[in-house]
Amino acid sequence: MTAPLTAPAPPHPHAFPHPHPTTTTPPVPASAAHTLARCRSLVLPALTAAVDRLHPYPGEMAAFSFGWCEVGGTPAAGRPGGGKGVRQALAVLGAEAAGAPGATAVAGAVAVELIHAFSLLHDDIMDGDETRRRRASVWKAYGTGPAVLAGDALFALAVQTLAESPGPHGGAAIRQLSGALGDLVRGQAEDLLFESRPWTGPDAVRTAEYRAMAEGKTGALLGCAAALGAQLAGAPEPVVAALDRAGRHVGVAFQAVDDLLGIWGDPRVTGKPVHGDLRRKKKTLPVLAALAADGPAARELATLLTDSPDADAPDATPDDATVHRAAELVEEAGGRAATLAEAHHHLDAARAQLAAVPLAPTAAAELLALLPFLVDRAL
Repeated sequence: MTAPLTAPAPPHPHAFPHPHPTTTTPPVPASAAHTLARCRSLVLPALTAAVDRLHPYPGEMAAFSFGWCEVGGTPAAGRPGGGKGVRQALAVLGAEAAGAPGATAVAGAVAVELIHAFSLLHDDIMDGDETRRRRASVWKAYGTGPAVLAGDALFALAVQTLAESPGPHGGAAIRQLSGALGDLVRGQAEDLLFESRPWTGPDAVRTAEYRAMAEGKTGALLGCAAALGAQLAGAPEPVVAALDRAGRHVGVAFQAVDDLLGIWGDPRVTGKPVHGDLRRKKKTLPVLAALAADGPAARELATLLTDSPDADAPDATPDDATVHRAAELVEEAGGRAATLAEAHHHLDAARAQLAAVPLAPTAAAELLALLPFLVDRAL
């Protein structure tokens, strides 16, 4: 298991110059858009070919999860779907940063994309999320059992894809992926256990614990993507390790922004209701940072979360007035600003990792250009 990221405390919210995240979809910077499109075009044919190898039933569900088809297999409008392709880009750029052609990383990019899809299928089941990217989640569209099967199929296909990758470095790449998967499971396990822990008191979830969880649940696969590209390219271990650490820092930053959007994001952009994470009583970084602050807003928030009539009822949904007031108190206590500061802090840490090892200049510049994009929007 990779040691948890260590990071100094983020600066005081009022000293941090970055604005709140926007609640409308910002344009993708031209350089980032070009990189994402270039890497997607390189990886998509191999990803499609891999999914085509599956049994038709889980294969259809996999294609649905990527946005390639509707229920029943009818091709979806607006392919290719499947999100922005950040993990694919990290893998391709990892190989290019090590001085190899981007095609060297295609098997790794496909494997990481399949693992990511598998994790989302199972994550939606565990969280009961009925939508994903503004359409039905796989379990909602096909049923829980079939969605579990599709996730299992994607997992197996990812390992097979990497095992069959050309070149002498497939074994090391599988070990890299296995380590990341272990960290992902640990992060997901901690996230589930957080739900049963109290909001306040000695057993409350601390921000440092949340950061470690986010590194595993979100950062491990981003770090693995960049590291796999370099690993398949035969890069020296310090380069592979630095890319892995950079991706893990990016993952914590991404999770922080995702948490902000889970409370204040525009439903037209996120596809989820406003204040959705508060309604689910989910322990996210803005709330935990607000509770850790000292002041009347933090104390009122703690009282609201622990003394409301439904505080101890896991299936009860707080009313609109309660969640609206909770969101106000999180912001007043500094939770929103502290979370955005955390995101930018981890992006700075990712930049430091990239600067610490010799990388091909063009690929390094493309990696750096992607970082602000990750904070400015949800992927």
